[in-house]
Amino acid sequence: MTSYVDPDRDQFEAFKTLDRNKPIEMLNLVRFRAEAQYPPSHELSEAGLNGAQAYHKYGAETAPILERIGASILWRGIFETTLIGPADETWDAVFIARYPTAHAFLEMVTDPVYRAAVVHRQAAVETSRLIRCGSSEGGKTFG
Repeated sequence: MTSYVDPDRDQFEAFKTLDRNKPIEMLNLVRFRAEAQYPPSHELSEAGLNGAQAYHKYGAETAPILERIGASILWRGIFETTLIGPADETWDAVFIARYPTAHAFLEMVTDPVYRAAVVHRQAAVETSRLIRCGSSEGGKTFG
């Protein structure tokens, strides 16, 4: 299975071409490593943390940034099963984050404190999906 932890250049460039002036929701699907994999020089490289613990550190260090830019977690759930899709894609964390604009998201990912904290995410995550969505009207039908 291919592992996805960080966006590749083409994906990030495509993200930046979309409208930056409206609210966005980011669907996050995350599978943790059994054991966090910090760089050998990192102070936590020998701490024996599991992926969930390392991801918690990522969340704790980035929470003030989310608050400052006006972002929030709209919904968080517990993965139960896949009804349509690859059976081997299971997730430890499933949530939707809302950002007031794509500018705010870009501000977050370029913030020096965020960039330092992302080492915890990289150590924690075996694979993930981060899917940008825009809001639309609700309704009573699928189509």
